Amino acid sequence: MSAVCGGAARTLRTPGRHGYAAEFSPYLPGRLACATAQHYGIAGCGTLLILDPDEAGLRLFRSFDWNDGLFDVTWSENNEHVLITCSGDGSLQLWDTAKAAGPLQVYKEHTQEVYSVDWSQTRGEQLVVSGSWDQTVKLWDPTVGKSLCTFRGHESIIYSTIWSPHIPGCFASASGDQTLRIWDVKAAGVRIVIPAHQAEILSCDWCKYNENLLVTGAVDCSLRGWDLRNVRQPVFELLGHTYAIRRVKMESCPVTQARSQLTATSAFWVQAVLLPQPTE
Repeated sequence: MSAVCGGAARTLRTPGRHGYAAEFSPYLPGRLACATAQHYGIAGCGTLLILDPDEAGLRLFRSFDWNDGLFDVTWSENNEHVLITCSGDGSLQLWDTAKAAGPLQVYKEHTQEVYSVDWSQTRGEQLVVSGSWDQTVKLWDPTVGKSLCTFRGHESIIYSTIWSPHIPGCFASASGDQTLRIWDVKAAGVRIVIPAHQAEILSCDWCKYNENLLVTGAVDCSLRGWDLRNVRQPVFELLGHTYAIRRVKMESCPVTQARSQLTATSAFWVQAVLLPQPTE
């Protein structure tokens, strides 16, 4: 497992654990949370690793074990110690890195593996969204012991759910049914359905500086960019991977990073996207 901190790649070996997700803390520079599983998540348990950079590389600050594989992790936006993971037993776990034991709370409503979890980035709301193999998305308030709402519509496994960093109450989901969907919490329903690929879509992400731009990564080895004001065709397509794209991140450069889980390789693209400007 490796991270780039201060311009240098730092590595920590995690024998017997395979990484599924890694997220930097929004509060503590260099602190990294990693969701891992034994045996590629097929069997065995999972471990949440909290890592800090040091002169030698990465050091383990804290670890938490769970009885099933952990597939995703997300940090709280209002507490530097709190984060949530999701797992193969259909549950979400709330952890506090200031405490050696945990979890603080477990949310169990999904009926199959939970593959994605994300904490809202708009500080006015403290909501979590999760996506599952049971084809549902659930909305959670971490202070409440049960889900607030369940969103249905996808016709296959949901691999990715992520909040808009711009629009309160809006999130995107990507699924094995080959669609990217945009949801509105206030309307409790789907706003936009985009047939984004002719293959399972494994990941999606929002542009941090354009509320209308998203990127998808799929089993067809391609990345596609989508302008929500006109979804008839992608605004860009990026090719280069030879295996399925497991996870994609769009940065502010704009640099798009995609990771192929099967080949354990990453690629970076710098993509200039000209989008229509709003008229006065």
